[in-house]
Amino acid sequence: MALALLTLPLMPLQLAAVALFPRFAGAIPGLYHRLGARILGLRIRVQGMPAAQRPLLIVANHVSWLDIPAIASALPVSFVAKQEVGSWPVFGWLAKLQRSVFIDRARRQQSASANDEIAARLIAGDAMVLFAEGTSSDGSGVLPFRSALIGAATSACARLPAGKMFIQPLAIAYVGEAASMAPWHGDMDLVPHFSEVLRAPALDAVLSWGEPILYSRQSDRKAAAKELEEEVRALARRAHALAHAGVQAA
Repeated sequence: MALALLTLPLMPLQLAAVALFPRFAGAIPGLYHRLGARILGLRIRVQGMPAAQRPLLIVANHVSWLDIPAIASALPVSFVAKQEVGSWPVFGWLAKLQRSVFIDRARRQQSASANDEIAARLIAGDAMVLFAEGTSSDGSGVLPFRSALIGAATSACARLPAGKMFIQPLAIAYVGEAASMAPWHGDMDLVPHFSEVLRAPALDAVLSWGEPILYSRQSDRKAAAKELEEEVRALARRAHALAHAGVQAA
């Protein structure tokens, strides 16, 4: 109920901001996700710092729909999402209001159009988040990054005035009881999982920021994908290890 009371009045405000004041459209989602995280009992710890350099593409692993409020409460971002996300009830609307870019990877022409939009947003100074695994995992490890998704950065670089951008790795880890409760993956239904999260007393998430790399149109996307994957995997392992050590020490 509390989340609905937060969502309903802010949706028309964000709709107006997107239509009339796009420069300020990133402020409302950040407020929404910070307050929403509190309602959900999502406690977020941050290790490292998001990069100040722009243009910036953030490449992260993907564990749950909870990744969205966890990241968006930390800094103003928009997400690169699968086309079908836009058709989801409620969540699709929220994704659109956060100005997500939807990619239909099965249709090359539409992917090119999405790359144009990503480039335009990067040029405008927006930080964009890409879940490079292409799907969500159970949180026990990081799935291989799909270099084809990193290829969107190559296309974007061709449209950027300087021909280059920064890509920053970000690891998302749910620790403690959240390690088994937070993951949403495979064929899990969204509504039952959402209800389960609402009933949980608290969930702990760790955002670990790695060092950004410089990426240009000449960069090898496969090598970049591998480098980013290894860094995200190392950051996630470190977050879990530190959390486990803390539990043991207690």
